[in-house]
Amino acid sequence: MSMKVNESVDAKGLACPMPIVKTKKAIETIEPGEVLEVQATDRGSLADLQGWAKTTGHEYVGSKEANDVLYHYVRKANPEETKEETTFPHEVTNKELNEVKDQAGVTVLDVREPAEYAFARIPGAVSIPLGELEDRMKELDTSHTIHVVCRTGNRSSTAAHMLQENGFDHVINVKPGMSEWDGPTENDQ
Repeated sequence: MSMKVNESVDAKGLACPMPIVKTKKAIETIEPGEVLEVQATDRGSLADLQGWAKTTGHEYVGSKEANDVLYHYVRKANPEETKEETTFPHEVTNKELNEVKDQAGVTVLDVREPAEYAFARIPGAVSIPLGELEDRMKELDTSHTIHVVCRTGNRSSTAAHMLQENGFDHVINVKPGMSEWDGPTENDQ
């Protein structure tokens, strides 16, 4: 893929939410219609950047991978096309989730990448990475209260918006998420 790039961002070695943070800052330095290249090694950056672009009105043009680096391309929208980025309005803390996670009718949905989930997760959490959520929503029970978890609460906010937009009435974002989770965990080892 050959694309004219107007600015590049080096987010290699950074985990969520830093590739998005650097992208937000860099997108302000280019003109509408210009393309920003974001270089990242975090596998979750694919779904993160696609979700961020969708919620802000910028165009996620595509990505390629070379030597374990993901190259993402985002075209800056015109001011009248941009949307104000909003956090999901229904949030709980890790402590609040820990108090209700084992109750009937509660689903803990982990939207991190498979490797993150395999390393440490909340016992009983359902794994559906953000990039697969749109195609796999039917696996979730719409009558349950769904607590969405990621590493920091950013990716899960995007997922919570997606669920709500698709008819899920009882969705809660968990913040700060697994980066500060001190409750019980399990792993694949």
